[in-house]
Amino acid sequence: MTFPLVPRPRRGPSEHRLARYGWSATDPPRQAVLFINPRSGDGAASRARIAERARDRGIEVVILEPAQSLPECVDEAVRQGADALGMAGGDGSLAVVAAAAAAHGVPFICVPAGTRNHFALDLGVDRQDAAGALDAFTDGVERRIDLAEVNGRAFVNNVSLGIYGEAVRDPSYRAAKMRTLVETAERVGGPGARTPALRLVDDVGQQHAQLAIVLVSNNPYVLGPPVLGTRPSLDSGLLGIVILDAPDSRRHPPGRAWSAPDFEVFAPAPVHAGIDGEPVVLSAPLEFAIRPAALRVRISSRHPGASPSARIRPARPPGSTSPAVRQAELE
Repeated sequence: MTFPLVPRPRRGPSEHRLARYGWSATDPPRQAVLFINPRSGDGAASRARIAERARDRGIEVVILEPAQSLPECVDEAVRQGADALGMAGGDGSLAVVAAAAAAHGVPFICVPAGTRNHFALDLGVDRQDAAGALDAFTDGVERRIDLAEVNGRAFVNNVSLGIYGEAVRDPSYRAAKMRTLVETAERVGGPGARTPALRLVDDVGQQHAQLAIVLVSNNPYVLGPPVLGTRPSLDSGLLGIVILDAPDSRRHPPGRAWSAPDFEVFAPAPVHAGIDGEPVVLSAPLEFAIRPAALRVRISSRHPGASPSARIRPARPPGSTSPAVRQAELE
């Protein structure tokens, strides 16, 4: 079914201001579909009345039931002619819909209705304005960003292995992430404890076989203050890789960070991992790759259009990465 989208007047930053981050004006889609996970963020979409406000804009809404398959719902929407796909939910759900949008060449809209909404932050969506994010359908600006994958599965933020991969499996992780992570670190990474059997070769050819943490991200994170943990770019064409050796590995410095277009992690058995915060088991070897400019994204023209780390640093041309982000030794 085709829904006439209701245009909204432009009220946000000028197109010139957003253009410095690579955004440009675009026409509204003819047949947009928004998927909503009502359980994400403890009901964030319901509190913000996302479904009702989306319908007011002429957007078709699909509210997911517990037994429904999100990939199947997205595929059906595309078969019915959807030319823009949105997701209101957590980062794991966003990745599913983003992968489908990339596969079909249609734009993707992120509505921040999860718990922490890390992808929205780095994309430049105002996480406190979930309802306003819907303006991306009717008054949006568009650009292309990278999409990362591991063993063919797409992710928008990161894949965590080792301590993080074990912590995500814990049922208490979502309710108390930091406490669970610390407890898992003590159990998995403490002196004398057995760490997951992961092996890799870093960017300078050094082998690592006693690893406590491996974090592979869709574009590198800033690793220092004042914007630790955000990504200044989502179009560098590079994975960000951060590793930390186990305490008893006797390596100094014990950690390293670098970037690369592809990357492999080896293991003697399937590996527990967290993909955008969702627990999964991956077959070894784990093959990571970046897909440059694979995803068309749209945001509201009223939203910032860049992550905090991009907004406090000089704008760089697409495809470039700060040397401080590209490679660092972690003391």
